[in-house]
Parts: sequence; structure tokens; C-alpha cells
Amino acid sequence: MTKNSIIVGIETSCDETAVAIVKNGTEIVSNVISSQIESHKRFGGVVPEIASRHHVEQMTVVLEEAFEEAALSWEAIDAIAVTEGPGLVGALLVGVNSAKALAFAKQKPLVGVHHIAGHIYANRLEKEFEFPLLALIVSGGHTELVLMKGHGEYELIGETRDDAAGEAYDKVARMLKLPYPGGPQIDRLAAEGEENINFPRAWLDEGSYDFSFSGLKSSVINTIHNAQQRGEERKAADIAASFQASVIDVLTTKTVNAAKEHEVKQVIVAGGVAANKGLRNALEAEFAELSIPLLIPPLKLCTDNAAMIAAAGTIAYEQGRRSGLDLNASSSLLLK
Repeated sequence: MTKNSIIVGIETSCDETAVAIVKNGTEIVSNVISSQIESHKRFGGVVPEIASRHHVEQMTVVLEEAFEEAALSWEAIDAIAVTEGPGLVGALLVGVNSAKALAFAKQKPLVGVHHIAGHIYANRLEKEFEFPLLALIVSGGHTELVLMKGHGEYELIGETRDDAAGEAYDKVARMLKLPYPGGPQIDRLAAEGEENINFPRAWLDEGSYDFSFSGLKSSVINTIHNAQQRGEERKAADIAASFQASVIDVLTTKTVNAAKEHEVKQVIVAGGVAANKGLRNALEAEFAELSIPLLIPPLKLCTDNAAMIAAAGTIAYEQGRRSGLDLNASSSLLLK
């Protein structure tokens, strides 16, 4: 295994064009992100074609800025890590093809990285992992529980059967006419409301670590529609607080149960919804009581960034994994 490696990370899976340089898989040398939120806000969500075009426009600019910030040349770089999936295929292709062109031109090894592995390894940029560990991944497209017994070893023990938690947040936010992105808006509004609506919790089969949020989403939509038809006033803050309480209850309970069953030494949280204050507070309270170390990345590393891709790519690189110049984007890539 090669140690002390310096890796360039490239991330374009959705609506952030990001390039970072990371040393040893733990030290951020530079981390540049060009966000497209303002471009997509008027549409209420990410438009894939617009996202892809923005990536094409920003890739060279962001790449140059990352190297300027790091004050490094290509001679210092050991490998290039890039998100190969999952995500929006058009957006992914911009990053993958940029990485392949750079790998060929600079004669550097290429390492394809799973987007969720990146979110997991964002935590290692803050603190070293202790195995076995349990990772709760919560984002707009994913809600999963992953057991890890070593670096680069992923065992999926629970996943959503329908909507991801972040997807449910965005749909409820649209129903409440909140601006995009909806997740942070719901979190802010929930802090101002009361949990006075008993929305359902989908526990599924006994002992299951799978998730389901479609029923909860439908219940919220029906509550809003019924109130409108009856001319009743339901405070948006109360709906947000009650909805968030249901999501957090299920996420926290299943994570706690899985951590106990598998006797993990550490629990980490990853993905955009890890920035949710309500979820962070609930998990911190639960695991403090259990005396199981909980690691949640800072807000800047919860959302999509390239430092996390470089961090995950470092492990893959040091374990000898390489991708060829035939690397392709995969919108539904499995974590393995």
C-alpha cells in the first residue's frame, strides 16, 4: 500500500461542480465548490440538462482554483479520484470524462469512487475511523445503514424501500410552498412549530433496518389538502415540526438498534440531511447516553464536495484499486 498520497478529487454527481486536493486521506489541502442552487431555484429542483451545462462551464475554472489554493503542481499528485456514480448521468459524465482526460494527459492513475463512499469518508477528514462502525447515510437520493468492518468494506444492512428521507423533505417543502432547497427550510421551520400532528412512523417488519417515507409523505400531503378543503388553518411550522419528528424518530431508533446489535465502536452520519439540526441533536443525545462515539461531519462536508471523493479515493488507491480509461458513469452504481 502507498502511503502519504496526495489525491485530486472531482465531484459532479448532481448540482455542485467540485474539485479538491487531499493529503493522506485526512488532510484537506484545497476544496473548491461551485454551487448551482440559484440556477435551479426557479424550477423548484435540479434540472439535469442545466446541471450538466453548468458543470461543463465550471470544471476548468474550479480545477484551476483548487490547484492555486493548494499551491501545488501536477508533479505532486499521485492519482485522480472521480465520482463515477450514482447520480445524474449527464452530470456524472462531465466529471468522469474530465478525470479521464486529465489522467491521460498527466499520466496519473485514475480511481472511480462511489458517491456514498465519499459521503462516508467525509467523516475521516475530521477523525480516524474505528471498526466495526455503522454509517447512517441520509440524503436526497439515499437513506441507508451501512456496516463497515474495515476500510473500503461496505455491508448494506438497511435501505429505503421507496422515497429517501431527503426526497420526502423536498416534496413536503414544495407542498408548504417553501423555497428550494427544501430540506434546510423544513428544519428551520420545524424549530418554530409544535409537534401536534401524529404523522405515521413506518417501522416495517420486526427487526428490519429498512426505511419507508412514502406513507409519511402522503399523510402530510393529505393533511394539507384536507385542511384546505375544510377551510381550516394548519400552521406550516406545526406541519414541519410533526413531519420532522416522524422522520427523526425512525432514523434514530433504527440506527440505535443496529448499533447495539452489531456492537459497533463508532457511528457516523453522512449525506446532505446530516446537516439537519433536529437530526444531529437527536442522534447526539441518543449516543451520548449509550456511550457510543458519534461522528457527524461539519456542515461544509455534509453536502456534496470533492474532498470526500478524494478521501474515499485515497483508500481505494492505497488498496491498489485502479480504473481504466474506459471508466463510465453509472446512475445506479451499487456500493460494494
